[in-house]
Amino acid sequence: MRVRKKLIVLHTLFTLALAAILLVTLGPSLTRLVHVAEVDKAATILEMVTGQNQALHQVSGSVVLEGVAVHRGPAAEKLLSAAQLLAARSRPGEPIDIGRLADESGRKPGSCVAVWLPNARAGSMPGSGELVAVEVSIARSRAAAGRLFALIVAVLLAVYILVAAALELLVLPGALYAPIERLLRADRAVQDGRPTEELIADSQIPGDEFGAIMRSRNASVLALRASERQLGEALEELEMVASEMKRKNHLIETARRNLEGADRLASLGMMSAGIAHELNTPLTVLKGLTDRLADRPGHRATPQEAALMRRVVGRLERLGESLLDFARVREPRAEPVNLERVVSEAITLVRLDRKGHVVEYRNAVSAGLVVLGDADRLVQVFVNLVRNAADAVVSVPMDQRVGGGLVSVRAQANVPAEELGAMGTDDRWVVVRVEDTGPGLDPSVLPRLFEPFFSTRLDAAGTGLGLAVAEGIIREHGGVLVARNREDHRGAVFEITLPAGTTGGTGLSEARDEQENER
Repeated sequence: MRVRKKLIVLHTLFTLALAAILLVTLGPSLTRLVHVAEVDKAATILEMVTGQNQALHQVSGSVVLEGVAVHRGPAAEKLLSAAQLLAARSRPGEPIDIGRLADESGRKPGSCVAVWLPNARAGSMPGSGELVAVEVSIARSRAAAGRLFALIVAVLLAVYILVAAALELLVLPGALYAPIERLLRADRAVQDGRPTEELIADSQIPGDEFGAIMRSRNASVLALRASERQLGEALEELEMVASEMKRKNHLIETARRNLEGADRLASLGMMSAGIAHELNTPLTVLKGLTDRLADRPGHRATPQEAALMRRVVGRLERLGESLLDFARVREPRAEPVNLERVVSEAITLVRLDRKGHVVEYRNAVSAGLVVLGDADRLVQVFVNLVRNAADAVVSVPMDQRVGGGLVSVRAQANVPAEELGAMGTDDRWVVVRVEDTGPGLDPSVLPRLFEPFFSTRLDAAGTGLGLAVAEGIIREHGGVLVARNREDHRGAVFEITLPAGTTGGTGLSEARDEQENER
């Protein structure tokens, strides 16, 4: 365990530091104590030498006794430095502590005390005198001090080692190492996915700070597992909701396609009367020509009659092709479409549907304007919008109509995306407006105008599906269909924004893919 290794290193460093501190502090103190004792003894001997013992007083040079050395005159002066000698001369009769002397004679160095004795004889020169130095070395005291120092150091180190050993063997294993090991085992259980071993048992939780950490950890693990269970339940519910949404989106898409087909069938039904009237005229002409030929056996039709029959048959063919194109259900396509032709075909079909309406239709779309989309589906959009506009115009009495009643389709090409808001930055768009001179739109119905089966007076003769289907088709083309009232005079405007065919825009298939991804 790394904690135990760190503690062992810490114990070793502390032991070395303690020994160094004792060596620096206690050693000099004991040495100083011995030195003071030696100085006291030297001072005593010096007093004896200079005053009471005449024999020693008569001695010149150096006298060495056991542990004591007395030096006089030049022999004493050799022991002092120039500064110490000057200090002794300046204070005659006062003992001066010279300190410990160097070991030059093989003896253990001792402490030395010196005194300058002035010459009291008659006729002596002023300032003359003699230097006396006494050196004392108490070897047994120094040995005892050394032993005392070693004993103190050994005792202190032994006490610390005993304390450290008691901590390592009795206290730390239960109070530090065991709790850490339990925490590590519990964390490994969390990492390895062993739920039964993730929590620390209450019987193994101590009552100290480690116990508080363990209890907090157990609470965190329990909260984490509870959150995981809640998250799992939420994910299961989310999967169920996603599956349900997918199923509902499929039903909605199927219903939308059914609505589109229902709107197409409803439009065909409403066109049936006009179609019958439109077919009667060329059929009557053909019948008259064939009767004339039957009444004249052997005679051929004149060039004028043949040309008339060709025009009548062509008219019937065009009517049949228009109706088939409108009724035919094809897979959506994304290709360049001539918008002027689409609007013209839609107006032709509406004229068949609204044969008796006195309404002027105006196609103001440029002949070369191209958009990207499906021509058949765009025809259905404009049939619904133009038919609603015509119904709105007819709902206004003749004497109150603006300009006698007009439905116009205008287009603006190459509109930059910046002018249309958040619709991109590089593409260019085509804006088509279907305008009428009817009563306008009630603001209260605008939020629900494109909902299926929501019928207003503009769609009273229909099924309530036309605008909803038109809006869905435009959205599939990557465009937008909006409605508002005119600003110049009374009437409504349905505005379609489509990608321009010359710049690529957003393809129909890509738009449908984006809608599927959003679902």
